[in-house]
Amino acid sequence: MNPLKQLIDFGQSVWLDNIHRGMLTSGELARLIEEDGVRGMTSNPTIFEKAISSGGEYDESLRGMAGKKMTVEEIFDALSFADIQAACDAFRPLYNKTKGEDGYVSIEVAPGFARDTQGTILEARRLWKSVARPNVMVKIPATKEGLAAIEACLAEGININVTLIFSIERHREVMDAYRRALERRVREGKSADVASVASFFVSRIDSAVDKLLQGKIQTSSSSKEKDQLLELFGKVAVANAKAAYQSFKKYFSGVWFEALKAKGARVQRPLWASTGTKNPHYPDVLYVEELIGRDTVDTVPPATLDAFRDHGKPRASIEERLPEAMDVLEKLNLVRIDLRQVTDKLEAEGVAAFIDSYDKLMAGLTAKQEALEKQLALK
Repeated sequence: MNPLKQLIDFGQSVWLDNIHRGMLTSGELARLIEEDGVRGMTSNPTIFEKAISSGGEYDESLRGMAGKKMTVEEIFDALSFADIQAACDAFRPLYNKTKGEDGYVSIEVAPGFARDTQGTILEARRLWKSVARPNVMVKIPATKEGLAAIEACLAEGININVTLIFSIERHREVMDAYRRALERRVREGKSADVASVASFFVSRIDSAVDKLLQGKIQTSSSSKEKDQLLELFGKVAVANAKAAYQSFKKYFSGVWFEALKAKGARVQRPLWASTGTKNPHYPDVLYVEELIGRDTVDTVPPATLDAFRDHGKPRASIEERLPEAMDVLEKLNLVRIDLRQVTDKLEAEGVAAFIDSYDKLMAGLTAKQEALEKQLALK
């Protein structure tokens, strides 16, 4: 049996971290849903930048907009909304079949709003209204400023994919925002059935921590200390995610959730993001195989999806060797690496990277549109 489809038996949903026009028009997405059991899709500025700015998949649509005096932002809206709507429609049967548990497609608030609470709220409302599909999720970064926007949007009934979560502490704040939003809806006589996932980033943790460990090894004169440092390579990201899952389970086992569940509430599932293996010395399916468990989502890039289909070995792994995982986090403290400092830096870098991708996207669209308009003028 396809290993990707087997993940469903363990209570995990696979979402694809990719979108482009060709997969929507060629039947590729329909195949992924049918044959691989893909149950959702996510997008971000980096994904759209790669999809729109390279190749010719969008040229026909761009030609149709040439001469209409649209801003580059309006052009991007037209292209991205069409893709997100088409993907939502492809997943709609699954969304209906699972009664709203799966079948979602995410679109992200422009990264420039990451430190602007009110701007994020207004942009999330605009995206929600413009896509106009019940199975769209609006992605909002879990910055300090984003937390209030996340709560406000959920309270309004907007499905939210909370992104760029790196720390257990921030994850707790995200779950608190979810709880407050649902409780507010119930007080106002509304249903608590609003969808949300908490995107907890994984592989970037190892990339950052491994670099710090390597630096300490190079400056250490103690063979014992070097051995202690070497033991932590490639283990912190999975340990951090496993600890987050335990925090999630404890949080949603409270009496407060049982009361909301009676009003239609679902758990805010952890979504493992950044699950492509960046270190070539680590297994290419490391961050999928080690984080399989009930009430979770794993959003994977195409290469990781292909790798797991080929040689992935599904098992209920998320709660395996928990004492060992907690020991890894404790040892990290003992070698004087502050994981919270690491995660705070990763959050800032993540916001900056998305802004950079968005700027490149706008520049690429501008260049494409100018070239097409010149071609039309010459005809």
